[in-house]
Amino acid sequence: MRGWWFTVTVCVIGFGLIFTANVAQAKVEDLLYEKGQITKEEWLKLKADQEKEEAIVQQRSALKNWFDKISIRGYVQARYSYLPGDKSIRSEYDNTIRDNTGFAFRRVRLVISGDVTDWLSFYFQPEFAGSVPGTTGDGSNNFAQLRDAYADIFLPVPFLFLDKKELRIRAGQSKVPFGFENLQSSQQRLAFDRSDGINSAANGERDLGFFLYYTPNETRKLFRKLIDSGLKGSGDYGVLGVGVYNGQTINVSERNDNKHIVLHATYPMELPYGQIIQFGVDAYRGTFNVGTPSGTGLPGTPTLVNNGNILDERVGVHFVLYPQPFGLQAEWNWGHGPQLNATRTAIEGGSIQGGYVQGMYRWNVNDWTTLIPYVRYQEYSGGKKHRTNAPFNVVREWEVGLEWQFTQSLEFTIAYARSRRTDTQTAPYAIREGDIVRTQLQYNF
Repeated sequence: MRGWWFTVTVCVIGFGLIFTANVAQAKVEDLLYEKGQITKEEWLKLKADQEKEEAIVQQRSALKNWFDKISIRGYVQARYSYLPGDKSIRSEYDNTIRDNTGFAFRRVRLVISGDVTDWLSFYFQPEFAGSVPGTTGDGSNNFAQLRDAYADIFLPVPFLFLDKKELRIRAGQSKVPFGFENLQSSQQRLAFDRSDGINSAANGERDLGFFLYYTPNETRKLFRKLIDSGLKGSGDYGVLGVGVYNGQTINVSERNDNKHIVLHATYPMELPYGQIIQFGVDAYRGTFNVGTPSGTGLPGTPTLVNNGNILDERVGVHFVLYPQPFGLQAEWNWGHGPQLNATRTAIEGGSIQGGYVQGMYRWNVNDWTTLIPYVRYQEYSGGKKHRTNAPFNVVREWEVGLEWQFTQSLEFTIAYARSRRTDTQTAPYAIREGDIVRTQLQYNF
């Protein structure tokens, strides 16, 4: 303890001596000039050198360390599910929906991001609650997997009258800008899972590619406000966006030379009385390769049309009335994609349609506690291209729940769902129907 105080004392004395020496040196220079010992040119040069040294010191003190430019944050979602009726019901989005269930991590995310320069930033997000593909429900959980790894490159284009950071290229693995809910972080989303109708367009929401986004500065502020105020925004993916990506979904290597192209347009608008709405349209097109089919559980191994390379295209619309206090959120999409035919003998193209409608109410109990009850209906009919054999999927599901935000760092959600859906994990892909009760504790850091 004495050694620590001795060190502090020495440092204080040292800084004092340095400051005193600088002041004394300045006074000596002035005295020499007054007595004519040095010329005016020499005195001005000494003053300039002194000011230059002080500027260098100030500049060094203003420089940010590397850890001042990097942000580390994340969140954890722990779930418990109960099936009061048919325990054979399954959902590919939640491994806790099964027999012999228990407590489980749904998401364990760590986000590392920062600005490398004024025109370059990076974003890196791993997932620590993943499972090994093909091992759903066998206890192989909590594996690390890559979710996001991209750089934002800002493009100032003065001749187009675009301000700084309004136009950017996002390069790497990131979310495919299709829809609203797919872009909305699971940390912000109200319902437990994304809807089958929208998420089936890009499983895991992400892919590897290049995306160009345009966001006016005022709209960027509004996107930020929707997140910071707890109104369940989607984040800034541009009011206009276009991208080229592999199209085989997250963490899957490209299987053909064709690339997917996506177009994204959305616009948030703050009305005169403070209510905020958002509406938009999206579309994508490409060729998806379904991979190697399997005959397990089927009459035989399905044949592939065009070697499994099948047209994959959709168009969707979305509308959001943010909860102030009443809210409405709805999306729907239509298209064409891979699917197992009715006789389960071939994988070919077929029609797709589906989406959801969600109503909600935001009640601010006090400055730190918020209650958000919601009701949601979703449906989907079409193939699940990312599953083995692209099985035809039927979903009809009602969900009612309540999110209780104790603080910005801690929230609890409980929900009941009546679900009728295809088991896309195990052939012969039977349709299951039953009740699901789930709870989730989420903490943010």
